[in-house]
Amino acid sequence: MTYTAYYSQNTFTVTYAPGTNGTISATSESVAENGHPANVPTVTANSGYAFTGWSKDGGTTLLSKADIEATTVTGNVTYTAYYSQNTFTVTYAAGANGTISATSESVAENGYPSSVPTVTANSGYAFTGWSKDGGTTLLSKADIEDTTVKGNVTYTAYYRAITVTTPSTPSGGGGGGSAPAPTNEDDFIEVYVNGKAESVGKSKTVEANDRKVTIISVDRAKLLEKLASQGQGTVIMVPSQGETNVIVAELDGQMIESLERKQAIVELRSSTGSYWLPASQIHLDNLAKQLGAASNQDITIRIEVAESSANSRSLTESLSTSKGFALVVPPVHFTVTAAYGDKTVEITKYSEYVERAIAIPEGTDRNKITTAIVVEPDETVRHVPTKVVLLNGKYYAKVNSLTNSTYALVWHPVEFKDVENNWAKQAINDMGSRMVIDGKGNGLFSPDHNITRAEFAAIVVRGLGLKLEQGATPFKDVSTTDWYNGAIHTAYAYGLINGYEDGTFRPNDQITREQAAVIMSKAIAMTSLKDKLPVVSAAETMRPFADAENVSSWAVTGMADCLQADIVSGRKGNELAPQAFITRAEVATMIQRLLQKSNLI
Repeated sequence: MTYTAYYSQNTFTVTYAPGTNGTISATSESVAENGHPANVPTVTANSGYAFTGWSKDGGTTLLSKADIEATTVTGNVTYTAYYSQNTFTVTYAAGANGTISATSESVAENGYPSSVPTVTANSGYAFTGWSKDGGTTLLSKADIEDTTVKGNVTYTAYYRAITVTTPSTPSGGGGGGSAPAPTNEDDFIEVYVNGKAESVGKSKTVEANDRKVTIISVDRAKLLEKLASQGQGTVIMVPSQGETNVIVAELDGQMIESLERKQAIVELRSSTGSYWLPASQIHLDNLAKQLGAASNQDITIRIEVAESSANSRSLTESLSTSKGFALVVPPVHFTVTAAYGDKTVEITKYSEYVERAIAIPEGTDRNKITTAIVVEPDETVRHVPTKVVLLNGKYYAKVNSLTNSTYALVWHPVEFKDVENNWAKQAINDMGSRMVIDGKGNGLFSPDHNITRAEFAAIVVRGLGLKLEQGATPFKDVSTTDWYNGAIHTAYAYGLINGYEDGTFRPNDQITREQAAVIMSKAIAMTSLKDKLPVVSAAETMRPFADAENVSSWAVTGMADCLQADIVSGRKGNELAPQAFITRAEVATMIQRLLQKSNLI
């Protein structure tokens, strides 16, 4: 009798996630090991958005359907769809008898113009209004700002002639009237290359919407000449000249490529705040795909630090009562855009934390600055990791974030009544004050209570200051109507969680210490803290603990990372208690230590 061995081919799941601004025709396929995906779904972008590609690394690398189909599958993998918001160009023409302070702006589909330029009529003329139909209908600045943008449009300034009567000069009189203010021509300014002043920039200030806007354009040839003699890690500091409401630094793609090769940082500094942007975070190749640019060199990068609009300040102040915080420093807007021809895209997400600093005005009690916050469009508020520092004799709030946004500094002291004698009192109140972890109501925290997997995911997401992703998660037991959907979706999108093999997340299960450690080890990598840890084996790291052998095999590396980073400590001195449920006090301590050890707070 003969027995023949039979085999089944290993297969892996390729999961497709729709992302935040579209839908897809399928969510997964099963592919044999070393095979290739064959059923990449069709993506339908939501109104106002365009599908830009798939990504498995948080949007850093965008892939086409063909790219995925050519990829060999060696394990389970998830591709998420990414989109760019459709934008249109609103062009402003000066007309025949005047000048304007700006010529165009980029506006999202169904958005509204916000930078209608100032018009200066020539001598003998008066500005009468804007028109997009040849002068038949004249519009004011307010009219344009209230008009929804649905396509590219051009507004031209129109004028009327006026009669100018020149008064006679009184007999015996001397002197004349004051001359008109001269046009603000470009001024050469000094940009600092590794602390040394170099004349490689031009500065121009314009008035736009009653705000002073300073635009600093860096000269390519001069900057590249100076860069040639610099080493790795070069810092290019672009300072503002005098008081301004908005400062913008402009560099072209060739400069950014050279700066990236130098692992350089561009610092934009104003009286309002500063921005330190690593050139490596701009990702020119991805931008070129989105913009349809034939060459990276033709792209213009604009880095901007701006005082917030009156509307932004008003909204933040109005929320202070309902949210229980006091506004200490008004919002400051940080943004980076890329432009090519008449197309502009905003860089909204980075692959590593990028640092900003908000100036703390003289006379402000810096001890009453708890954290920076972002007010989202739906009026929810999220914390962003913040610490107060002294730079060049002046206090600033350093804010670290993976996204661009508008940040305000607030005071939000919290002291829970039931932690007065708890070992984790300081961490609990600190994380409560920073809006990272909530109480249980009536001023209580319940420090010894266990915590669910959904609650833990939400706390980690809030602690890291992540903007919530929208849409459905890949887990079949998490609904879009669940309070934790956004947090779990975000944690999954950033690679913090995986879920179970059966496609569930089990959000309401209590989370164990080893499960929490695995998630925290991924957060350690996100903040770049892992790069600073010593190279020590997991076995050696856990050797001092009596129950180290009880750590599940899948959790060994995560637990070791947390121990090396001093984020997790043992219970009763030398017990890891890996299968024990983690308490709320332990979670508050872990999150605080993560942010402190990562130098984020």
